[in-house]
Order: sequence, then structure tokens, then C-alpha cells
Amino acid sequence: MTILLETGEIERFAGVRQYASYARCVASERISNGKRKGNRKNANRYLAWAFIEAAHFGIIWSPKIKAYYQRKLAKSHLMVARKVVANKLARACYHMLKNQSPFDIERAFR
Repeated sequence: MTILLETGEIERFAGVRQYASYARCVASERISNGKRKGNRKNANRYLAWAFIEAAHFGIIWSPKIKAYYQRKLAKSHLMVARKVVANKLARACYHMLKNQSPFDIERAFR
């Protein structure tokens, strides 16, 4: 319910990338001349929290998500792997809201 309320109208996002960026599920840094530029906090922190929580519980209770998380964890840091799972959930949520379709774990986590 938090994700739905914090998202608002899904039509205001041009695409899934803009939605994932608004949910703070992707890096928002821009490097120019070796320096970091841009506002990294220009997004919805409550939506970011909701997707991290969803990723946490997905890793605990879903074998498919847990297997995907373990593959990512073997290659990167714990929080990076968790953020990748949150990004996958954010992308799936965008498509669910846009197409009015149910969640399909097979499509989200291959």
C-alpha cells in the first residue's frame, strides 16, 4: 500500500527508468571532469525504503528471489545486491501499475 500511495499517478513517469530513479533504486550520479555532479537526493525516500523492505522480505520468503540475490551477492557487496533486488521489484511494480497486471515472478527474476 505504501508503494501505491507514494507512487501516485503512474502516467507521470515517461518510462521504467524514470520510475526506478524516482524510487532511488539506481545510481543518480553524473561524473564530469572527475567530479560528481547532480542532486543525489532528488527522489522519494519513502518509496526507496518501501522497495528495500520489499526486497528484504522477498529474499527471506521467496526461493526464486533468494537464488537471484545469492548470485548477485557472490559478485558484489551485500547492500549492492539488495539494491539490485529492490530495483528489480521497482521495475516489476512499474509494469504492474502501468499495465494493470499481476506480479509474475518468472518474468521479474530469471
